Amino acid sequence: MGQPVVIEGRAATPTVGKAMLNKYARAFFTRVLTPFAAFLIRRGVSPDTVTLIGTAGVVAGALVFFPRGEFFWGTIVITLFVFSDLVDGNMARQLGRSSRWGAFLDSTLDRVADSAIFGGFALWYAGNGDDNVLCAVSIFCLASGQVVSYTKARGESIGLPVAVNGLVERAERLVVSLVAAGLAGLHKFGVPGIQVLLPIALWIVAVGSLVTLIQRVVTVRRESAEAEAAAAAESDANASQGSEAAK
Repeated sequence: MGQPVVIEGRAATPTVGKAMLNKYARAFFTRVLTPFAAFLIRRGVSPDTVTLIGTAGVVAGALVFFPRGEFFWGTIVITLFVFSDLVDGNMARQLGRSSRWGAFLDSTLDRVADSAIFGGFALWYAGNGDDNVLCAVSIFCLASGQVVSYTKARGESIGLPVAVNGLVERAERLVVSLVAAGLAGLHKFGVPGIQVLLPIALWIVAVGSLVTLIQRVVTVRRESAEAEAAAAAESDANASQGSEAAK
């Protein structure tokens, strides 16, 4: 749900859940959730179903709460459904499954979840938030996140390694945005001035995503030139050997 490496049916990439939990917390929750994952397997639930439900929960949390300015509760709902990332991977391990389909589904639904989160921010600022600039920044965060992911996937599809991660990847985008949104939501509980954290986070994500996009485009351009130069050199070498053989 980054790099399309398939491990036990899931894409080995930083997901919402994996981004929000450090490695020690992940290990703890993996142990805690293993019996629940086993229960779901016994009930005939598939890892793909858990992935779909988790994404639906994230989308609902983002598009129901964020447009109304309920950032705290929206973040809570999203965080609860984040655990589906750990559950579906745990189920896949227990089932011993490894599939390209699982990796594809995770990656595709990641894009859906990201769009809902930043779309929710945009809807708030386009409505009661009444800030066209921050609405535009939210939309830029949404679009740039999709393009950043596409540049790596497209580069790899044409045989390039795209050996760069970039300043702000998906994990950083989500952690910065959701932590800021959750804290900003405390404004409704009487915490003064804290709502400014969300605009700051959105600007950070927007600038960081732009830098990351530039880094990846520059990397693909360099790797493409290097690959073409290597291919030309190999072609010249083969032609030279053919000429020598013909003598």
